[in-house]
Amino acid sequence: MGKIAKIEYFRLPPRWLYVKITDDSGAAGWGEASLEGHTQAVEGCLDAWAERYLGLEADDIEHIWQLSYRGGFYRGGPVLMSALSGIDIALWDLKARKLNVPIYQLLGGKVRDKLRVYAWIGGDRPDDVEIQAKARQSQGFNAVKMNGTEDLGWLDSPGKLDACVQRVRAVRSLGMDVGVDFHGRVHKPMAKQLVAKLSPLDPLFVEEPLLSENLAGIAQLANNCTVPIALGERLHSRWDVKPFLEAGCVDILQPDVCHVGGISELRRIASAAETYDIALAPHCPLGPIALAACVQVDAVSANFAIQEMSLGIHYNNIKGQDLTSYTLNPEVWDVKEGYINLPTGPGLGIEVDEVQVREYSVDSKAWVSPFFTGPGGEFREW
Repeated sequence: MGKIAKIEYFRLPPRWLYVKITDDSGAAGWGEASLEGHTQAVEGCLDAWAERYLGLEADDIEHIWQLSYRGGFYRGGPVLMSALSGIDIALWDLKARKLNVPIYQLLGGKVRDKLRVYAWIGGDRPDDVEIQAKARQSQGFNAVKMNGTEDLGWLDSPGKLDACVQRVRAVRSLGMDVGVDFHGRVHKPMAKQLVAKLSPLDPLFVEEPLLSENLAGIAQLANNCTVPIALGERLHSRWDVKPFLEAGCVDILQPDVCHVGGISELRRIASAAETYDIALAPHCPLGPIALAACVQVDAVSANFAIQEMSLGIHYNNIKGQDLTSYTLNPEVWDVKEGYINLPTGPGLGIEVDEVQVREYSVDSKAWVSPFFTGPGGEFREW
């Protein structure tokens, strides 16, 4: 046993927020609390919580989770749950390292030895995807994801959807599976058309065909298409996920371990999805700590399907940092024939380069979410 002695956080490029928890024996664990575009808000929450946790038993992960979730009267939402994610992941890492086992051994043990993965191609204004897809093939991937469209109006020219179809066709011709992320940019009048146009190309899934705030619209789309519907990155707890499971309108659930309350809640959400025969494909365009946390749950989840990786994603290129940054053993992310091997090291299975973390966190600027503007000067979803 060891009591929590210190909680630190580190704002890092390109847009990540790491958390380190140290107990009174000097043992430490690392978590990630990244909430893209809202770093300062999460940091404020961590500031408010830090003193509350000092002196608590670091092994009491579930108690600390419940205290964090229920103890402040207001609960849920992206900011509170992302802060909780960083704490929860760090506590799991700390506990498993003290026991010298991977976290997945504490979750019941693995049901697989390797995990299917996919990577991004294209950017916010996708282009040259065939060239990028070939590059991903050379890295060992056989599945990719791309943004479906640039910005769209609520009712836009149907011709603007044709470029998406052409891109998907080009990548499918290489023999690769393709997920298409609508990214909440596509409103219902256009989403119906785009899903219909994509259906003959057999995409792996369409992601966020509508924003998750529009449950009824997503249910209508689901009832009128055969393409698997994926969503979940903007759902922040099992209670947020529940109505989508009950409505039967999601086929592939994509919770984000940094936004749902960490490993503890991701595990619960995965089990809930399994009872509805829904696949698990955690959202993770974030850092190596987030991915390592996802992997621990993927390893023990019977309904796991595929894992997103941020290797070479266009967000990372802005600051020159990537999935292989801030760690001493980046080889754990080597991809072979579309799979990564399950890490076998203790805790998260990665070794954080604390020297680099502390160096790069000095004067690190908060990442600001971009947005699009339409021809009339109106706001459009990014």
